[in-house]
Amino acid sequence: MRTLMLRGGARVEVVAEQWHHAFGVVTRGRVQLELRDGEPGPVLGRAAGFWLRGTGVRALRNPGRRTARVHIVTPPSVTNDGGTP
Repeated sequence: MRTLMLRGGARVEVVAEQWHHAFGVVTRGRVQLELRDGEPGPVLGRAAGFWLRGTGVRALRNPGRRTARVHIVTPPSVTNDGGTP
């Protein structure tokens, strides 16, 4: 499991190959999903879980001022190069 910390206003790009099997859970703050067409997607709050596979999400963004935290879980059979999940 990895932890992604997003400071207020921060944005992290979702690279499909790296996030293919990832499941995220917001554990603090709020995270907004940014869609591929650039439109803002839903804002997820604490305890919200989400898959990124096949969703059309291109980035995660923290719409608030306080740091948001997302736990990223991937199956043990999926290898990672040590970068972003």
